Order: sequence, then C-alpha cells, then structure tokens
Amino acid sequence: MIKKASFIISNTDFRKCPSPDKPEFAFIGRSNVGKSSLINMLTNNKNLAKISGTPGKTQLINHFGIDDKWYMVDLPGYGFAKVSKTLKAEWDKMIREYLTLRENLVAIFILVDSRLDPQKIDLEFILWCAEQEVPFALIFTKADKQSHSKTTTNVSKFLEEMKKLFGDEPDYFVTSAETSTGKDDVITFIEENVAEFYKR
Repeated sequence: MIKKASFIISNTDFRKCPSPDKPEFAFIGRSNVGKSSLINMLTNNKNLAKISGTPGKTQLINHFGIDDKWYMVDLPGYGFAKVSKTLKAEWDKMIREYLTLRENLVAIFILVDSRLDPQKIDLEFILWCAEQEVPFALIFTKADKQSHSKTTTNVSKFLEEMKKLFGDEPDYFVTSAETSTGKDDVITFIEENVAEFYKR
C-alpha cells in the first residue's frame, strides 16, 4: 500500500531526472487511455496526476516520489492526434531516450484500453519495447466501463496477439480507476520488484 506520494520534478530530458538511486516504474499508453486516473487511484491521491479530457495533456516526464523508496513516472502518451509533427518528433525522442537510457528503470506499465480490440499502435509500441529490451507489463484500463465478459474477451484477444509476437503472454493486470479493481495486484508487483532492486 502506498502511504505517501509527492510530485518531484518535470523534465524533457532523462539526464535531468532525479538521481537514479531508487527503482523506477513508468506509466505510458495511448492518449486518453486513463493513465492519470490510474496513477491517482494507485496512490490514493486524486490530485496527483492531472486529469484532462484533452488527449496529449501530459507532455513531460513527470516524477513522483513514493514512500521515499521508489519513483513513479508519468510519461506522455503516444499517438497524439492534435500536435505538430515537429513536437511529436521531439516527444518521441524524449520518450525513446528515457526508456532506453534511464538506468534505474525497473519496468514500464503499458496501458491498454480494455474496451477496444487490439490496436495497431499499442502492438507496435510493445514490439518496439521488446526489441529494445525494455521490461514491461500490461495494464488493461477502464474495466468498469463494460460487462465483465466483454472485458475478458478483449483482454484475451490482446493476449493472443502477445502470444503470436512472443510465444507467451507478459505480466498483465486488469484495472478500473473507478472501482480500484487490480490496485492491490499492481502495487504488489511493484513492491516485489522494489525489494529485488535493493538486493542487488
């Protein structure tokens, strides 16, 4: 359980991020996938990450300190609709450099909208992460927005795509920011990896 979460710094350059002396977990997904709501639910702080109806609101690498033990990082979404190509290229470079060069990054959580069939943009990003050897887990969001059977069907479809790509399915969690579904499982996964980090 997270007791304390506080905003530390926002950056456009991974080199200016906090000292890499604590394990770090980043959250990323397609624009409007429910990332801010999920972060606020996990941290029991509805004002921690800014929620917006406008896709692409998060434009920086945002660091939050959690219980003085680890960092939670809110990354810009991918697949913005309404930004210039120049700005999009800058954001892409910023994210790529952060994901491949940040030495204390333990894992990224890739958020996937559980209401949708597998989206090409999500699959491409996951494949890129695998090729770059960036460790990841999947978080299916908005499970409360439809029937349980519909969520299960869509998650199964996505996992089938993962098996086609990798021969296996990655770690995954089904969540709802509204009902806190999946919260304990995600936090347990993080805490286990934090413990492993400090054993090194």
